Amino acid sequence: MIYIQKGGVKLSVANETGKEAVVAILGPGVFLEEGCITGQSICMSTETTIAPTTVLVIEKDELIPVLHEEHGFSDHIDQLFNSSEKRLARTLLLLAHYGARGHPQKVLPKVSQEVLAEIIGTTRPRVNFFMNKFRKLSFIEYNGKIHVNNSLRRVVLHE
Repeated sequence: MIYIQKGGVKLSVANETGKEAVVAILGPGVFLEEGCITGQSICMSTETTIAPTTVLVIEKDELIPVLHEEHGFSDHIDQLFNSSEKRLARTLLLLAHYGARGHPQKVLPKVSQEVLAEIIGTTRPRVNFFMNKFRKLSFIEYNGKIHVNNSLRRVVLHE
């Protein structure tokens, strides 16, 4: 994975006839080649510096321990890779103790949409949107108290 420390990078793709299109101009604080974490072996774009640029190259075998130790960094990576919907589903499942020893706690302690939004790094209206979607799909029952159904795991497991 590559982290742009300073400078700029042009991200481009080419079609089968070789015609190139610029899809993004990236600056400091942006990651490139994130697909390496998920096992993506094919590079779909070309990165070209557009100014004097300094990057930090992080090998996968070095990255995994850092993700476990540096929670701020792993939260940033989580924001890059996982949608708000998936982060909300995972949070609800964690609050219900799915995956923990014993039986899950199907009804969650009282938690507001504002608090859920803060936990997953999004807005309350987005949380509201996904909570209503989860209810319509019968992943949760939501009537003042949140009742988490086992089927919510599909949101997290679905790629």
